[in-house]
Amino acid sequence: MDDFGDFVQYLGPDMATKILTLLDDPSDLARVCAASSSWRQFVIANDISKHLCLRLVPEVSGLAQFIEKNNMIEPLKVESNSNAEWEISRRNHRIYAFLAQGLSPSTEKNCLFEAISASSTDNYPEESIQNTLEPRDRIVDRASYWSSKGQSDPGVPETLLYRLISKLCVITEIHVHPFQAYFQFGFPIYSAKAVRFRAGHPKFPMDMTIDDYYKSQTGHELDDGRFVWTYTSPEFPMVQENCLQKFKLPEPVICIGGILQVELLGRVQRQEMDMLFYICVSHVKVLGRLLLSPFDVEIVDPSGKCTLKYCPMGDMPESSLSSAQDGDGGTHSGIRSFTTRLIQRGVRSWEQMIVSAILGARAVPDSDGSDDEIPT
Repeated sequence: MDDFGDFVQYLGPDMATKILTLLDDPSDLARVCAASSSWRQFVIANDISKHLCLRLVPEVSGLAQFIEKNNMIEPLKVESNSNAEWEISRRNHRIYAFLAQGLSPSTEKNCLFEAISASSTDNYPEESIQNTLEPRDRIVDRASYWSSKGQSDPGVPETLLYRLISKLCVITEIHVHPFQAYFQFGFPIYSAKAVRFRAGHPKFPMDMTIDDYYKSQTGHELDDGRFVWTYTSPEFPMVQENCLQKFKLPEPVICIGGILQVELLGRVQRQEMDMLFYICVSHVKVLGRLLLSPFDVEIVDPSGKCTLKYCPMGDMPESSLSSAQDGDGGTHSGIRSFTTRLIQRGVRSWEQMIVSAILGARAVPDSDGSDDEIPT
């Protein structure tokens, strides 16, 4: 296939770049890289995968410093006899190709998976943090909300801790809905004065016993020392209104580790019956792009540095693989045949991973022992 390397020479680098940047599917770019080593080198040298990633997932545009300068994803180790600049370009190619295919397409989604703990809970389980995952403030004839314990000091903060769906998410905005107590005189709204958000990862695997889980749900907050916070947002003022309040982050934030903390700062509403200040929240929502299966990350350093992982469909049971195929076995079967031929010709495994994720074909390592695949 390398005989076609003259493609770039015939058209010239400017025209070849223009043509390749018109591709709008990661699988197409993967096939280009798989077809010819000279084409692949051209793609890497001209940041074509970055171009495509930023077009498909615009939120990534604010993360270039994080990815390329801070060396947080795929930490680079350059051998003394290697070309450092080329190794950096090749690493960046892998990352942007991975994100272009792995991050959820087209629309932002709610990234919350589960509620872990609250700093305090007034009445468990009626006023549990679990209620904040429900967008409605009433379920049948029951109010749905989380409530802190009462405090005489309005400056006492509260925190809510959540796990995100994926260990790598690009978060753009967070929504918080204060609760209005429609069953109390005057219909008071128990909002906070301000809110702040932190994102990060646990220092150790979060294997919780039943006792740990019960404590976390009843107001025994998990020790903050268990987590490494890699991002802290500015404070956003809240209004004392019964509405979903939307807080757009100054720029998209990449959360590696899948842990989000909502800090509720200051109290504004006393409860008439005991004259204590409370904070109550009916719903929390986190919008962003999440990393889809079969892509994943593995944290390799307390700072949050991570390596990219891929679990090919070929490693799944045959029944699962067959269920991913079209019912008629038509178009996808033909493309799988094409993919198999590429493998036989020595396709590089990184590009093959992308093709495999899209087509459900089995990822096969390079026959030439290339190390371009994601470390697993």
